[in-house]
Order: sequence, then structure tokens, then C-alpha cells
Amino acid sequence: MKDDRFYMREALREGRKGLGRTSPNPPVGAVVVDPETGGIVARGYHRRAGEPHAEVEALRRAGERARGATLYVTLEPCNHHGRTPPCTEAILAAGIRRVVAGTRDPNPKARGGLEYLRSRGLEVRAGVLERECRYLCRFFLKRVLTGVPWVILKVAASLDGRIATRTGDSRWITGEEARRHTHRLRDLCDAILVGKNTVLADDPELTCRIPGGRNPIRIVLDTRLRLSPEFKVFKTAREVPTWIVCGEGADPERERVFKALGVEVIRVPEKAGRVDLGALLEALSKREILSVLVEGGGEVHGAFLDEGLADEIFFFVGPVIIGGKEAPQAVAGKGPARLSQALWLKDLRIKRLGNSLLLHGLSEAGLRILESTS
Repeated sequence: MKDDRFYMREALREGRKGLGRTSPNPPVGAVVVDPETGGIVARGYHRRAGEPHAEVEALRRAGERARGATLYVTLEPCNHHGRTPPCTEAILAAGIRRVVAGTRDPNPKARGGLEYLRSRGLEVRAGVLERECRYLCRFFLKRVLTGVPWVILKVAASLDGRIATRTGDSRWITGEEARRHTHRLRDLCDAILVGKNTVLADDPELTCRIPGGRNPIRIVLDTRLRLSPEFKVFKTAREVPTWIVCGEGADPERERVFKALGVEVIRVPEKAGRVDLGALLEALSKREILSVLVEGGGEVHGAFLDEGLADEIFFFVGPVIIGGKEAPQAVAGKGPARLSQALWLKDLRIKRLGNSLLLHGLSEAGLRILESTS
């Protein structure tokens, strides 16, 4: 007979199908298992906000086979009326006998589902493959627990840490497979963020170019609104949502120029003459942004790291040495005074992608979100 961990892995596999599609809800997967045969009789995952949750989708597919069965779900079933009815009531109506959850829901509006089901006579268990389940819904957890989105820092650099030559030539430092991975990250996240220097240097579109991919909201930092509206990212604002973030003192006339193109202008307080990134993340959270992919240049990367705002790092390294003291570096900013204060990646994983390498890990802040227990 297979154990709870086996079936939770199947629920995780289902939950990953909803990645990048469920905001402001978490991606969740569920499977219904016949306790006599050990067979999976139905599967389900949350497709997008407003549609049935994973548990409900799996139970509908199971039908009468759900009676007396065990339900495995990556996140504790909700116990409140939101856009959809409580999953706990659907579980009771289906005749489920046992519920196993990967991790508890920290949302004060929705939590308590397992306690409610236990009070109605069901056997419940929490914490199976909890770390993996929390990673699946890390964007949601970060916002609930801290009030700000999960921040992914993505860098593509040479072996000597440069992101372009001294003349600005940067295509392509990493290989095609690494670039495809970048577009998968864009498909995953709610928003992509760059600084004005990246727009000036590359005139990027910042879209997702994989089949069936979803374009994230494009965010450009420009404290004084000095960029030209002629860049691609602004000229296509009616096709792909585009926001420009400026300081509170930026010229109102410049704001009207961007608004006329369909660009949303977000004003936030300034800090040391630049956009206050902490205030920006709070503003994005209020707009139901759960995840931000930072693809800025060295100054933007350095600013996020200096303030300890990055949760997860994807560092792509191409097989090239650029050199030159004037070549832009992958991470600028002030930097730490001591090596012990630098960002040391946790849970480091190294993967080869064609001719490039990916170093992937978490910051201490990101790790804390995953290690919080039920």
C-alpha cells in the first residue's frame, strides 16, 4: 500500500498545473484515493480565481466514488464563503472519510478547515510534504504572512559577472535553453519589473514568448518620468498591461503623456532620491500582485538586495568572459560591508541548461516562509 507522501506528490503534480494562473489565490492540487485499493479515483487542481477549488474539482470527478475515500490536498481546505463556497462543506457532502493536507492555510479568513472537519467526525492530518507544498504556494503565503509579494531576482551574466560589454552589447550571454527558462518564469509571475536603464539600453518588450504563455504585468521604475513614451513597452500598453512607477514629485504633465498611451502611473514615496522599493511592494500587494520577477540591470538588482527584498534567486551564467572595468555588472548598489552580511543562497541547486548554468536558491527571508510550520 502506498503511503501519504506518495499521494501528496500526486496532489503536488496537479497543483503545479495551475502555476501562474490562480492569483490572488494559491495554486492547489488534490487527489481522491480509494482506501481499499489504494487507487486514485479522481484528480483536480485550481485553475484560476473564481473557479472551483482543487478539492471541489476532484470531488465532482469522483462522484459516488468519493464516499468513504481519502482526500489529499496540498493546502488546508478553506472554511469560508469567498468567490466560491467553503470546500469543507463540499467534502462533508461528498462523504469523504479522511483528509490529508500538505500545509495549513495561514489566511485568517479561510483557515480552520481541518479543525472543522475533525469536529464533524473526519480523520485529518496536516504537514505531509509540507516544505514542498509551501513552495508550491509560496507567492500566496508571502503575501498573507508579510503583506508584500514574493520577489524573484533573475540575472543572466557572464562568468565574470557582467551583463553586457562596455558598449552595451548583451545578446546573447546565455544560451537558448536558459532564455526559454526565463520565459517560463515570466509565465509564472504576476509582474515583471525593470529599471529605466534597462529600457534605455535594450528597448525590451518584456513579454512571455512560449506557446500558451501568459504575459505578466510590465512594471518600469522611472523616478522622474524621464523615459520617452516611444519605447516598445509603452507603445504596446493597450495590448499588455504596463505600469510605470515614479516618485511623488514627478511632473504631472509627463504622467498625462503616459496615461494617454494606456500606461498606469503609480506614485510612491522616494527614498534617497529613488522610488522606495518597500513602499512599491506594498502598493503592488494592494493591487493583488503576489509575485514580482525582477529583471532589472545591476542598479535595480543591487537596490533589492541592499534592502533585503529578494526571496528567490535565478542566476543564469553563460560560458563567456567579457572583462572591462566599464562593462556593466550584474549586481551594483551599495553592497554589504562584510562577507557575512552578503546574500548566501539557501537550498542551492545547480542545473545545466545547454551551454549555460543556472544557480537557483532562496534568501534567508524566502527560506523562513517555507520553513514556517503548521
